[in-house]
Amino acid sequence: MVFYRAKDFTATRAWGALDIANMNGVTTRLHWTDSPYKWHINDGEEVFVVLDGQVNMHYRSGGEEHVQKMEAGDIFFASIGTEHVAHPVGEARILVIEKEGSV
Repeated sequence: MVFYRAKDFTATRAWGALDIANMNGVTTRLHWTDSPYKWHINDGEEVFVVLDGQVNMHYRSGGEEHVQKMEAGDIFFASIGTEHVAHPVGEARILVIEKEGSV
């Protein structure tokens, strides 16, 4: 049994991660970042949970870019084919659940 205090986690680089679990090929990772990621499409589904801080989630739907502000406790589900990029507002800690090896 292991306990984690997300708000205390930091990494040496943006999007650095702490591997929490791998359950039958599905990973759960805690990320720390203070910089945007990159536009991408996962090769599987993704659950993205803001645990600390704020994130502007940019995504494309119907050929148009949209932005949703996310705060601690907010959850984003990216289905297969959802193009998106996360832009933290300052520092953020994010729990990501996705297929092992996904972008």
